Amino acid sequence: MDDLKAYIREVPGFPKEGILYYDISTLLQHPLALRMTIDRFVRLFAGKHVDKVIGIESRGFMFGSIVAYNLDAGFVPVRKPGKLPAKTVSQTYDLEYGTDTLEMHEDAISPGEKVLVVDDLLATGGTAAASAKLVEALQGEVEVVGFGFVVELTFLDGRKELEGYEVESLIRY
Repeated sequence: MDDLKAYIREVPGFPKEGILYYDISTLLQHPLALRMTIDRFVRLFAGKHVDKVIGIESRGFMFGSIVAYNLDAGFVPVRKPGKLPAKTVSQTYDLEYGTDTLEMHEDAISPGEKVLVVDDLLATGGTAAASAKLVEALQGEVEVVGFGFVVELTFLDGRKELEGYEVESLIRY
């Protein structure tokens, strides 16, 4: 699936010197590349009978909602604290230097539903793993059927945090 790499802009020195940033905004701007991205996610997960697609704030919203539409599934935003208006469940996770927290409405997923988590980037895996824990903390037998990422930074070994789950990434660096 390396053909999608041609639509990713590489920005050296962002957000700081020594980092090579893979900018997906150029992929989003190109109709064919966006369609190819969504179609590939749908093809990868169509047989999983997904009930809900989780999109992780914020770029996961862009892909997750379109994938949900195409899978005939609902969409659930997972956000930073204080952004959702009703009662939430939260999950705190470790970062390289500190911690962060994600939240989801406690009634966003019903018992027995199958959930797909979609985001733009798999780096260290902490955010994605926290999203899975959020889902699995809900009462009822809720199943995370997989993770879909547009870009995976393989050198950061984020898949290790997601062992036991199906993990698909469309572009790998």
